[in-house]
Amino acid sequence: MRWDEIDKQVCSVARALSVVGERWTMLIIRDAFLGTRRFDQFQANLGVTRHRLSERLGKLVEHGVLVKVPYSERPVRYEYRLTRKGLGLYPVLLSLAGWGDEWMDGGKGVPLEYVHQRCGARTRPTLTCSECGEALRPADVQTRLGPALMETAARLEREGESLTDIPPLLRKSM
Repeated sequence: MRWDEIDKQVCSVARALSVVGERWTMLIIRDAFLGTRRFDQFQANLGVTRHRLSERLGKLVEHGVLVKVPYSERPVRYEYRLTRKGLGLYPVLLSLAGWGDEWMDGGKGVPLEYVHQRCGARTRPTLTCSECGEALRPADVQTRLGPALMETAARLEREGESLTDIPPLLRKSM
């Protein structure tokens, strides 16, 4: 499968990566969470080419992660703001930062500390069960087919086709 077709997979990770998996994209999102809104600010912060930045911002707007809001009429200029969908990436960003802090700090320590404003303590992301609150570890979680994958498997079976539309690793859950 080609990268530009990754969003066709019946896989939430693949679909998410089709929007945020390209170079520069998560750094743009990081900067948006840190308050960057204008094209020139993104460009100065990241050092990315104007063409590449324009392309990435356009894709994030197209997918509803960012919205363009005019801030000047003459000339017309826009700033980029996170949408509700974009704000939903905050746990992903914090988790990625936590992984980088633990495994990629280069021996110099963490570049940013995250402080919970309500209690004032430094915090780090933790993944917990939404039902019981217990910490989640890979050995404690199993997968099972969800509605989308069950529907895809049933459709392929009805049509007498192979399960090649379902990623091999996900077929193990069937």
